[in-house]
Amino acid sequence: MNAQEIRRAYLTFFEDRSHTVIPRAPLVLQNDPTTLFTGSGMQQLMPYLLGQSHPDGSRITDSQTCLRAQDIEEVGDNRHTTFFEMLGNWSLGDYFKAEQLPWIFEFLTDTVGIDPRKLYVTTFLGHQEYGIPKDTESGALWKSLFASKGIDAAEAEIGSEADGYEKGMPEGARIFYYAADKNWWYRGKNIEDMPVGEPGGPSSEIFYEFDYIQHDTAYGPKCHPNCDCGRFVEIGNNVLMQYVRRDTGFELLPNKNIDFGGGLERIAMAAIDSADAFKVSVLWPIIENLELISGKTYGSHTNAMRVIADHLRAATFLAVDGVVPSNKEQGYVMRRLMRRAIKKAFDLGIEQNFIEQVIPVIADLYEADFPEVKAQRHEVVAVLAKEEKIFRQTLRKGLAELTKIAQRNDNVVNGDSVFTLYDTFGYPVELTTEVVGTSGDYNLSSNWQQEFDAKMQEQRNRSRTATKGEFKGGLGGQTEQHKKYHTATHLMYQALRTVLGDHVIQRGSNITEERLRFDFSHDQKVTPEQLKQVEDMVNEQIIKDLSIFWKEYPTKQALEMGALGAFGDRYGDTVKIYQMGEGNDRYSFEICGGPHMDHTGQLGENGQHFKILKEEASSSGVRRIKAVLR
Repeated sequence: MNAQEIRRAYLTFFEDRSHTVIPRAPLVLQNDPTTLFTGSGMQQLMPYLLGQSHPDGSRITDSQTCLRAQDIEEVGDNRHTTFFEMLGNWSLGDYFKAEQLPWIFEFLTDTVGIDPRKLYVTTFLGHQEYGIPKDTESGALWKSLFASKGIDAAEAEIGSEADGYEKGMPEGARIFYYAADKNWWYRGKNIEDMPVGEPGGPSSEIFYEFDYIQHDTAYGPKCHPNCDCGRFVEIGNNVLMQYVRRDTGFELLPNKNIDFGGGLERIAMAAIDSADAFKVSVLWPIIENLELISGKTYGSHTNAMRVIADHLRAATFLAVDGVVPSNKEQGYVMRRLMRRAIKKAFDLGIEQNFIEQVIPVIADLYEADFPEVKAQRHEVVAVLAKEEKIFRQTLRKGLAELTKIAQRNDNVVNGDSVFTLYDTFGYPVELTTEVVGTSGDYNLSSNWQQEFDAKMQEQRNRSRTATKGEFKGGLGGQTEQHKKYHTATHLMYQALRTVLGDHVIQRGSNITEERLRFDFSHDQKVTPEQLKQVEDMVNEQIIKDLSIFWKEYPTKQALEMGALGAFGDRYGDTVKIYQMGEGNDRYSFEICGGPHMDHTGQLGENGQHFKILKEEASSSGVRRIKAVLR
C-alpha cells in the first residue's frame, strides 16, 4: 500500500469501528496561544481529553497535518521531516487497552500488510516512588497478539534510554519495558514536573526494524528499539491516559482515554521496507520532478532534494492554511523554509520558475484527499512564487553587502559578519562561505565558525525567552485572564466587521495573560477614528454584561445562521458555537472551542476597559491589532 492508500484505509478501518472521521485542524490553531504550529495530532483534541464533550461523540479519528519547525536543521537525513501527517484515533472515556492494541496491530499487519516479525513494542516499566505499577496488562496483550502470528515474544526490562544502550536486545525479546523518560506521556517532559490536575499515563510504542541497517556505535554500544541509529523507527504510539496528578501523588482518572498517533510517512516506509522516508509516495514524486528539471540525480544530490521536497511540502500547506511569508512568527518560519529550499535549488542549478514547476506536483499528491488544497492551488503558487522572486532579490543585495563588509575589514569576513548577513539580510551561511572561498579576494577569519555559533546561540536564547510556553502542545491558556482576553477577542472580531465590513476574516490570534493579538484580512491601515469606534463597541458590550453560553449546531445550519469561523479552519458535521447576548442583544456568534468567561461584564472587573495599543501590517493584505484590558 502507498501512503495515500494507507491514509484512506486507516480512516475506513476506524470508521467501521464506530469512529467519526473529523477534518484536520489547520497548521496554525486559531485559539491555541501555546504553540506556533499544530505539532501533533492530539492538539485539537486536548479540551476533549480533559473532559469536554466532543460534538462528534466519544470515538474520533482523523489524519492531521503537522509541522515541527524545531526539526528544520535535521532535514536531510533519511527520516526527519518538518512536515508530516499523524493518523489518529481517540477514545474519550469509551474503550481502552483491550480494544486499542488489537485494533492497531490488526491494522498494521492485516490491513497494511507489515511483516509482524519486523515489529517491536515498548511499554511502561512503572514508577515505584509514585506507586504506578508496571504495565503488565499491555505486555500480556502484546504477547498474545504476537502469538496469534506464530511469534513467541519474550519480554525485557530496560529502564532508561541510556540503559538500553548497555542492555541491548536480549535474544527473542520483542516487548520492552522502559522507564518514564520514554514511556510515560503528559504534555511536559519529566513526570516529576507534572503539575497538580494534569492528566497523563503510560504509553505503548510500536517500532519497525530495518534489519539491513547496521547499528552505529556512535549512539551507544548496543542497539535497542529506542536507539537513534536508524535501525528502528517508531511508527505509532498508544497513549493510555489513565492517571491524574494530585497533591498526594497520582489517582486513576474516572474516564480513561486513548490517544493513538501513527506517522503516515513512517508507516508507509514500513509498508515498502524502505529506511528512506523520501521514497514514500507523498514525497518521491517531488524528488522525481526535481531530477527532471535539474538534470541531476537523487543519488548524487540527496541532501538538497530532500530539503526541497520537505520544505516546499510544508510551505504549501502553510499557504493553504492562510500563512504568508513574513519576518514574524509563523510567517518567519515559512519564509525560512522557502529560502532554504530556494538556496538548495540554486545548488541544483534551478535558477528560474522553480516554484511554478514544483508546487503543482505537491498539489497533485494531496488534492484528492484534502479538497482545500485543490481549492487554493493557484493562490498557493502565487504566494510562494512571489517569495521566490523576493529572495532572488535578497541574494543579490546580500552579495553587495558582503562586498562592502569585506572591504571595510581588510577583505576579512568574520563570524559576526556572517551572522549579520544571515540574520539581517537573509543571506544563507553556506552561500557566504562559498562566495568567500571562491572569490580569491576575501578570506574568512580563522575563528569565524565559533563567533557565528555564539551569535546564533544568543539568538536562540532570546527566542526561547520570547516564546516561552509556546511549544507545550495545546493545554495552556486556561487562566481567568486568558479567558477574559479570549472573550474580548470575540467582541473585537465582531466590532471590526461592523466598522470595517464583512470582508474582515480572522487570520490568526495569540493570547497571553498580558494582552491579546489578532490578525485579520484588511488591505489598508485602520484609521484612529475606526480604532476608537471598535474600542467603544467592545466596551459597550462589556457594560451591557451580556450572557455567554455555547450550543452545538449542525455545521451547515450554524454557517447559514451567520456563525463566524477562522480562515483555514475546516469543520466536521457538528460545531460548538459560543454566543454572547440573546435575542436583539445577540452580539457575537462564533465557532469556537473556548475558553470564555460566563458574561461580558467580567471583563470590566476592577474598573478595566478594553484598549487597543497598536495596529500594524502583519503581512500582505493582513492587519494586526494588539489590545489590553486595563
